[in-house]
Amino acid sequence: MKLASLRSGRDGELLVVSRDLTRAVKAAPAARTLQQALDDWDVISPILEALYAALNAGNVEGSFLLELDTLAAPLPRSYQYLDGAAYVSHIRRNRAARGEALPDDLYDKPLVYQGISHGFLAWNEDVVLPAEDLGIDFEAEIAALTDDVPMGVSPDDATSTVRLFVLLNDVSLRAIIPGELKRTFGFLTGKPASSMGPIAVTPDELGDLWDGKLVSGTMHCWVRGEQVGRIETGIDTPFHYGDLIAHVARTRAFEPGTVVGLGTVSNEDESAGCGCIGEIRALETIRTGKATTPLFSFGERVKIDHRDRNGHSIFGCIDQRFAGPVQRPV
Repeated sequence: MKLASLRSGRDGELLVVSRDLTRAVKAAPAARTLQQALDDWDVISPILEALYAALNAGNVEGSFLLELDTLAAPLPRSYQYLDGAAYVSHIRRNRAARGEALPDDLYDKPLVYQGISHGFLAWNEDVVLPAEDLGIDFEAEIAALTDDVPMGVSPDDATSTVRLFVLLNDVSLRAIIPGELKRTFGFLTGKPASSMGPIAVTPDELGDLWDGKLVSGTMHCWVRGEQVGRIETGIDTPFHYGDLIAHVARTRAFEPGTVVGLGTVSNEDESAGCGCIGEIRALETIRTGKATTPLFSFGERVKIDHRDRNGHSIFGCIDQRFAGPVQRPV
């Protein structure tokens, strides 16, 4: 099943979207928002699945042509956003460029931080930032949206709490992050609001791309119109979604709609490219001693699109511009 949220108020208006992303129908009265559907998933999802089947068969009243420009993030607000750094080549390259060793327990437990959850940007919404010299970067990810997660859940059982997947751009400010981390209190202002691709997809819709632990497929990334990444997302990480969920759930339960990302996708094979400029710059530093690829300036764009084995977009793309604050007339 594929779902989306029409731009409406703070939390959007839930839509069921056809498999080919051409048509949609409003999910109400079954659920007005995605959060409402997630809050009572066992009851509401069968209704949405029936609507999805009818929409794909052309047998549903009230359907309309889907206009992607009208869509908000599938889940505009979440109770919790947890983001990891699970792809080892991404961690290794960035730390090597800084002359830092890998954590001794890197393979024992995942690296996870808690990010901004109170507002995810739409797929084509400008990323508005206060200044251009903050080291603006993107990070290409696939994030899971969970149901209720009990405290103490095992990694294997945790994967069964995943209800949907979304495409994610975890915006990062490279000029701020190092100073924040040196204070040993984690990310804060170096991690502004992230953005989501337009379509949320249930695990069963992914077919064999979902093996119950990781989502496969190819993450395509473009920076300033130049393709910089063709990354296989289902390999090169010792941790899966259940591992990250269980790690955090050791001391807390999750509310439905928790967003869980594995972090910037990365392959050991350097020819696959990179899912962020920071990693490109790290490789340049390792090879030549100097990073030459610039981070983003205002007016420049990033595009991210995760595709299946046949080259079809799974979540719709993220295609957005970085911009300065709007100047209001005095």
